[in-house]
Amino acid sequence: MDFVLRVAVLEKRGKFISRKFMGNIKIIRGVFDTKLELEHAGVAAGFPSPADDYRHETLDFNRDYIRHPEASFYGDVEGDSMKDAGLFDGDRVIIDRAVEPHDGSIVVAWWDGGFTMKFLDLTHKNDGYIELRPANDDYPVFRVDEPNEFHVWGTVIHLIRTFEKI
Repeated sequence: MDFVLRVAVLEKRGKFISRKFMGNIKIIRGVFDTKLELEHAGVAAGFPSPADDYRHETLDFNRDYIRHPEASFYGDVEGDSMKDAGLFDGDRVIIDRAVEPHDGSIVVAWWDGGFTMKFLDLTHKNDGYIELRPANDDYPVFRVDEPNEFHVWGTVIHLIRTFEKI
């Protein structure tokens, strides 16, 4: 469910909050109809374990991670506004537009002509506003009430991180 609300013009010490505080996310259309099967095995993060003893199923990325292919997108994280939630610059997330966000969901929102990724805080909904909360104290909380156009574009459901460039 996408919903349209209005975003208040935020001020901090008499100055408008710059877009640099929003963080960015680049949206990429995915192709989710190709089957990609990989061997799936448990991997011990503590003591070594004979992983071959656990080889018995395959992982299909699309089957296991994409519930709504027609409504799913990749997003490349740009910036550090969500670093304390473990989302870092260069990470890739999977966004599902068919998943209804709830209080505490990480969402991709369209605001002020661009996308931003924040926690959705619905605790003030009965008071007539919601908040978009970053996961970095260097960024402000955005109070969403009115007059600028705003809507939740999708819900972040998975994180993909690359440790080694190949």
